[in-house]
Amino acid sequence: MGYIAKVTSKSMVTIPVEIMRKYGIKEGMKVKFIETDAGILVIPIPKLEDLRGVDRQHAALIIEGIKELGVEHREEVRE
Repeated sequence: MGYIAKVTSKSMVTIPVEIMRKYGIKEGMKVKFIETDAGILVIPIPKLEDLRGVDRQHAALIIEGIKELGVEHREEVRE
């Protein structure tokens, strides 16, 4: 499915609300424009505060991985 938007005299484009909802784009967020051979990609850039706590659910796995890396490092140093 495609959407059509109009470019204003100030080079502004309104992102369709369906796209904003689907990709979590909120007022005030920045987006990055990437040129490709096929056209232009618009990538939402989340605010730093929106990323806070993203890995909370994976904290135990992250801590375990860090500990394992520490053990491996110590073993390599001994060799």
